[in-house]
Amino acid sequence: MSTTNIVVLVCYIILMIVVAAWFSRKKSMQDGSDFIMAGRSLPTFVLGGTLLATFVGSGSIIGGASFVFSNGPLPGIFFFMGTFVGIIFLALMSRRIRTNSFNTVPELFRARFGPATSVIGTVVVLVAFIGIAAYQFTGAGYIFSLITPLSEVQGTIVALILIGFLALSGGLKSVAWTDFLSSILVVLGLGAALVWVFVNDIGGVGGYVNQLDPAFKTLTGTLNPVQILGYFLPLFLLVLGDQNMHQRIGAAKDPATAFKAILVFFFGTALVVAPIILLASGATIVNPGSDPDMAILGLAAGEFTPAIIGAVILTAALAIIVTTGSSYLLTCSGNIVYDLVFRPGTARRERPGAERRELLVSRVGVAVIAILGYVMVQFFPTLLALQMYAYTMYGAAITPVVIAALFWKRATAAGAIVSMIAAGLTTIGWEVFGPGDQVASVVVALPVAVISLVIVSLLTPRRAPVPEGDTAATETARV
Repeated sequence: MSTTNIVVLVCYIILMIVVAAWFSRKKSMQDGSDFIMAGRSLPTFVLGGTLLATFVGSGSIIGGASFVFSNGPLPGIFFFMGTFVGIIFLALMSRRIRTNSFNTVPELFRARFGPATSVIGTVVVLVAFIGIAAYQFTGAGYIFSLITPLSEVQGTIVALILIGFLALSGGLKSVAWTDFLSSILVVLGLGAALVWVFVNDIGGVGGYVNQLDPAFKTLTGTLNPVQILGYFLPLFLLVLGDQNMHQRIGAAKDPATAFKAILVFFFGTALVVAPIILLASGATIVNPGSDPDMAILGLAAGEFTPAIIGAVILTAALAIIVTTGSSYLLTCSGNIVYDLVFRPGTARRERPGAERRELLVSRVGVAVIAILGYVMVQFFPTLLALQMYAYTMYGAAITPVVIAALFWKRATAAGAIVSMIAAGLTTIGWEVFGPGDQVASVVVALPVAVISLVIVSLLTPRRAPVPEGDTAATETARV
């Protein structure tokens, strides 16, 4: 335990709490739309920062680093490549996403396919996103146990409280601004660590290349192409259809701001992923006996980096995780508000004072999701296993239907429903009964989802036209 680590950690936590408290003021938070969508007012760099901080979480700094440490830097590029390809496609979709600007993905499904599709979509989104939130708690708890005298279990509980507070207080406004500040810390912290470790511990780029295990210099490392595909697809599908991404694009001031923010997201991700790959593979040289999950965090120890850089590494890692966790709690509360309690056309949404009740339900939803996430994490032995399950569940079951809703006129409600159910059941079945260590469930579940969607849609009639009064739904139905 280092005093420097604790001081830097406390300063970071205080800054996050102050920002969250500022945006929790009544003046900034009037209704559920302010809470979930930040009043659709986010500027370019804040939006780009929150996109980056939302997507780059413990799955990158711990799970991704573990993958690189175990398999090498070139397979690591394939692992993260799904993110970059997904961002490119997301940029191309950004204008249509911002124009439709739905509060949640199931709300898009309701407008395009009808209420039954929305209900099933809500269930799948919540199951997947609770899993993603859950491994943020575990990752943050792990870091708390490294910095403070707390155990991992105690650290996980503290992380749950902190992440929950950031999401509860000011909604997307506070989350976006804390994300923006955290993303700056992450880029600077990982960059400083990379320079120090390569110059002082490894001996520069030449020393890195010469000392790297020969098995790690091959294109796919110790993995076969099918296994590589199993790691590429979940990240690609998640970023392409992630409700968090769509909500933040919808929260932009206008479509042009959304597009520019995604460019910031792309280059910011490069500034984070490159150091993660190099530091994690460098750890195989300077700290070969490390636990894979500790590939980067272990470099914060005194023999590898100065105390201040070590403290920044740990705090930056915590920042990555906390911001991602708060984002997924917040987006899940949006599903509770807009897809379960205050669905369009319900009496609750039309009563006087509904806006304030939406805000209350949003905050209660954050607390409930946080508790469910803590329970879920008890059932997965490793963070990487939980990460791949959650990514696959969402990417295979939801993303194909999102793409169809936005771009394929012939897609039908029956096709969407069968696709989601088939993908969800295939994912669960493969995780429980299939050879998941040899072939990832996404490699099986994605083709099942796409084939089901296409065949059933072609065999069933399209939904009747949307009534004229529903502007947003009409716009989507015309896609």
